Amino acid sequence: MSICSMTGFASAQGTIGAHSWSCELRSVNAKGLDLRLRVPDWLDGLEAHMRKALSAALARGNVSLTLRINRSEDAAADVQVNEAVLTRLIDAIVAAEAKAEAAGLTLTKSSGADLISQRGVLEPVVATDDPAPIVAALTAEFDTVLSDFVNARSNEGAALLAVLNAQLAEISELCRDAADKAEARKPQVAENLRKNLARVLDNADGIDDVRLAQELALLAVKSDVTEELDRLDAHVTAARDLLAKGGAVGRKLDFLMQEFNREANTLCSKAQDKALTAVGLDLKSVIDQMREQVQNIE
Repeated sequence: MSICSMTGFASAQGTIGAHSWSCELRSVNAKGLDLRLRVPDWLDGLEAHMRKALSAALARGNVSLTLRINRSEDAAADVQVNEAVLTRLIDAIVAAEAKAEAAGLTLTKSSGADLISQRGVLEPVVATDDPAPIVAALTAEFDTVLSDFVNARSNEGAALLAVLNAQLAEISELCRDAADKAEARKPQVAENLRKNLARVLDNADGIDDVRLAQELALLAVKSDVTEELDRLDAHVTAARDLLAKGGAVGRKLDFLMQEFNREANTLCSKAQDKALTAVGLDLKSVIDQMREQVQNIE
C-alpha cells in the first residue's frame, strides 16, 4: 500500500439528455476528514452517495466538491401557446372591430403574427424533469471522477515518498557525521571534564562521596550525545517502516517528526563543540523540511 497526499484535484463534465453538468473535486491539508459538498438539492440522494463514497475512499483532508447542472439553451427555448390568453385576446379584437364598424370606422385586420407578438400568448415550457435518471447517470460519472481524484492524490504521494526517503538518507548521513565529530571532540571533552572535576573538588568540602559521584556523572552526561544519536537512528528506521507500510500514516509521521526535532535540539544543546553544533543545526534544518512535507501526507 502506497502513501497518498492530501492535495489532489479532479474534474469532469458532460451532458445528460437536456442537461449539461460539470463537477470539480479538490482537497488540501487537514487534521481529519472535512467534506464540503455543493450539490443541487433537487437531485435526491446524490449528495448522500457522494459523501459516503468520499468517506470510504479518503482518510484525511479538507475536501471540496462542486456540482453544477443546467438545462441546455435549446431545451430552455421551448415555448407553447397560452390558449386562455389567446382566446381573451381574440375576443377583445372581435369586440373592438364590431364597435369600430358600428361607429363607421374600418380597422386594419389583425394577422397571426400580430397575435403571437402580444405579451402572454407565447410562454416557455415549464420543465418537469424526472431527477431519478439524472441522479443515476451522475452517480456513475462521479465514480470515475473519484477514481481520478484518488489517483491524483496517490501520484502526489509517490512524489512525496521520494522526497521523504531522500531526507531520511540525509538525516542518516548527518547522524554518522555527528558521531564522527563527537569522537573527534573527545580529547577536548576530557579536558573540559578535568577542569570541571577540579572545580567540583575545590568546592567539595563537606560533600559526601555519593553526592560527589552524582555531580561527576552529571558532568559526563551533559557532554555525551550517544543516546541522542541512537534515538535519531531509531527514528529513521521507524519512519522508513511507516513509509514502506503505506496507507494513512500521516499522523504517526507527524508525531515522529516531533521526536526527531527533540533529539536534534538536545544534540545541539550538548554539543560543546563548533563542528558538532554545525551538524546539529543541519539536522534541524533537514528535519524541519521533512516535517513540512509530512504535513501533506494523508
